Order: sequence, then structure tokens, then C-alpha cells
Amino acid sequence: TISRQLIGYGLTYLMIGLYREGRLSLEKAARKLDLSVSETIDLLSEFGIKAPIDYDDYLKGYEVLKEAL
Repeated sequence: TISRQLIGYGLTYLMIGLYREGRLSLEKAARKLDLSVSETIDLLSEFGIKAPIDYDDYLKGYEVLKEAL
């Protein structure tokens, strides 16, 4: 229903605001939104919030993942 959809939008907006203020970690925001961390990063970018990791960090994480597999 429309009311549930509006509540969902409100929760998303609240989580984005708390993350932006530094009151909520990326992981906790993702959990509360029932999204993966990468989906949450994509959502944040839609609202003009830069990703909390840079390309070098991404490459390091990728290398660690390759070694683990």
C-alpha cells in the first residue's frame, strides 16, 4: 500500500541522514535497509554522498578476496 511505501521511503531517508551525520556506519545502514553494502553505496551515490572507499581500497579488497578463494 501507499502508506507502507511512504514508511519505507522515510526509513531510507532517515538512514541516509544518520549515515551522512556520522551517527550510523555503512554496515549498519545496509543492514537496517536490508541491502548489501555495495547496494547501499550505490544508494548513497544517488543522493550525492561519495563512497566511503576509494579505488585503491577496492583493489586491495579484491586482492584479499582472490587470495581467500
